Amino acid sequence: MNRKKFVPCMYLYQKHAVAGWEDTKTVINMNPVKLAGFYSDNGADELLVFDLSAGDTEHEEALDIIRAICNAVEIPVIGAGHVNRMEDIKKLLYAGCKKAALDYALPSNIELTREVSARFGRERIAACIESADSITEHKALLEEFVCELILVKDTILKECVGCSSVPFIAMLPEMTLDRMLDTLNYIDLSGVTGRLVNENAKEITALKTLCADKGIAVDTFDTQITWEDFKKNTDGMVPVVVQDYKTDQVLMVAYMDQEAYENTLRTGKMTYYSRSRGEQWLKGETSGHFQYVKSLTADCDMDTILARVSQSGCACHTGSYSCFFNEIVRKDGKEENPLKVFESVLEVIKDRKVHPKEGSYTNYLFDKGIDKILKKLGEEATEIVIAAKNPNPNEIKYEISDFLYHMMVLMVERGVTWEEITEELAQR
Repeated sequence: MNRKKFVPCMYLYQKHAVAGWEDTKTVINMNPVKLAGFYSDNGADELLVFDLSAGDTEHEEALDIIRAICNAVEIPVIGAGHVNRMEDIKKLLYAGCKKAALDYALPSNIELTREVSARFGRERIAACIESADSITEHKALLEEFVCELILVKDTILKECVGCSSVPFIAMLPEMTLDRMLDTLNYIDLSGVTGRLVNENAKEITALKTLCADKGIAVDTFDTQITWEDFKKNTDGMVPVVVQDYKTDQVLMVAYMDQEAYENTLRTGKMTYYSRSRGEQWLKGETSGHFQYVKSLTADCDMDTILARVSQSGCACHTGSYSCFFNEIVRKDGKEENPLKVFESVLEVIKDRKVHPKEGSYTNYLFDKGIDKILKKLGEEATEIVIAAKNPNPNEIKYEISDFLYHMMVLMVERGVTWEEITEELAQR
């Protein structure tokens, strides 16, 4: 099913988000990363970012901002602008963009199409289009090597419809709801962007609800489980266990009535019923610490909901990230969660750097410096290769462990965290 996407558009110029190509002097009164988060939190499906930088220095600064945006938001980012060679596409994708866009107004970008598509995959390459003639002239190239078109002028939509089988995102001006709904019914249209979306960013969820009511497929929290399917407690409510979707940490427990359940599904933001106040409670409405739904799962008895969320700020009214911090008893056991093991070892190495310990091999490496650390890392990599040829399967485990230890020493030396590594891997 072709679900229509709402895609806000951001223009980056000299470290700021600005009004557009023609108006780089009007600065949006919000940090670009926060603006991206605002779009993501309000139901956007993707984010289109144009780099309007003039030179290489500005371009590198823009890439840093794009990288920060990709790390901060929960939605795919399409990177566009300042593409002159394959390296620019590579930098956008390595910054975390799901797709990178070629500008088909530039002959040099058209010539790059085959090469970048072969290198990074057709599904990672989009094309910015200024006219229907550009589509018809390069139709075969686009259909073979590009996964999506971005119509960057809001006056060319009708003439572009039917020109190619490649789906397209259309940049649209402000328009009436009826005209928007008519536009969204175009078969090859995959999404809308431009002023229509940017200036109605707070209403994206409501617009999606309207689309769904009109039979237009959009990405919403559809479910076959209705409120009647749950077994309620004596107050007619269902308890909700709330968990951080990234770390699996339990954040809080609250309750939902029917209205809270349906509002949560409608808005994508966790809504509860406050038993103490006797009223609906949108989590974060007062504090700004919203919880954005990643998944809702009912237990085997259909009397409890597990909500996995993206938590903004702290979950607890005390200022603690989680409400669960009053330890009652603890029995130490062997940690088997791989990431927690890595993080634990990394913390020990960090502590060694800050608080040197006499006779510590880790401190020996830090004292010798980066060249010694790199030399040892190279030696351990070679040991892995040798161990892999050894029939004893334990050898490779030992050597990989040695390699990972030395790699973590390098990570601490260069200020890299496991969170940054896992985020990078997740984006690829």
